[in-house]
Amino acid sequence: MGSRAWPEQSGCPFHDLRRRLRQVGLRPTRQRVGLGWLLFAKGDRHVTAELLFEEAAKARVPVSLATIYNTLHQFTQAGLLREVAVDGAKTYFDTNVGNHHHFFIEGENVLVDIPDGQVAVATLPRAPDGMEIARVDVVVRLRPRR
Repeated sequence: MGSRAWPEQSGCPFHDLRRRLRQVGLRPTRQRVGLGWLLFAKGDRHVTAELLFEEAAKARVPVSLATIYNTLHQFTQAGLLREVAVDGAKTYFDTNVGNHHHFFIEGENVLVDIPDGQVAVATLPRAPDGMEIARVDVVVRLRPRR
């Protein structure tokens, strides 16, 4: 289930996924388990709702696009995914929830991890009263040299 080790693994990926969903307060429905398997069985990756919808159709996981959006947002709120917005309208969901930043390859619409420690943010503004900074997302846009 990705390179991230989940605690107390049994050796059965479906059993581990069901247990992990319960641990974060989500009922392990057939649709959540099916989508979770598609998301986490291939290691760390970046997916859009549309890409996951295509993968679900190929894997014969019967879900609507609306269910996929809902599940992705539920997984994000539960800490299983990280949402990365690119260009405002384009949202990717990252199975690597650890601290890292991203390259975005323009024209290919591909998101690639930048390992933690390779981007330094020198200073941050003070958060408004009653607020704290949750994280900083840096997206470095790439294009082929001309």
